Amino acid sequence: MNCIGKEIDYAAIGRRIKKYRWESNISQEELADAVGVSTTHMSHIETGGTKLSLGVFVKIADALQISADLLLNGDRATSKLSEIDELFSASDERQSRILLEITRAAKNALDRERV
Repeated sequence: MNCIGKEIDYAAIGRRIKKYRWESNISQEELADAVGVSTTHMSHIETGGTKLSLGVFVKIADALQISADLLLNGDRATSKLSEIDELFSASDERQSRILLEITRAAKNALDRERV
C-alpha cells in the first residue's frame, strides 16, 4: 500500500488499541505499565488526543500480541490477505503456481496502464 502523502489517523489507531485491549481483558493501566507510559498518556493515545511514537506503537502491538499492521490499517489489510490465503490454501501445487502467474501478469498489466 502506498502511504506517501497519506495522513495517519491517530484516532482510528487509538480506537483499535482500545478494542484489542478490551478483547484481551487488559486494563488501560496494565497496558500503560507494560508499554512504559502513564495511564493518562495511554488514555490520550486511545482517544487520538496525542500522537504516539513508533517505539510506543510497537510496544503496544507487542503487549497486545497483535501485528502493527492490524493496529495501523485495521482489518482491511488482514481481510485481503486472508482471502488470498484461502484461495491458495484450497489449491493444489499446480493451481497455486497458475494463480501466482495470473496474479503477476495482472499486476504487470495494471502497472503498464499507469504509464
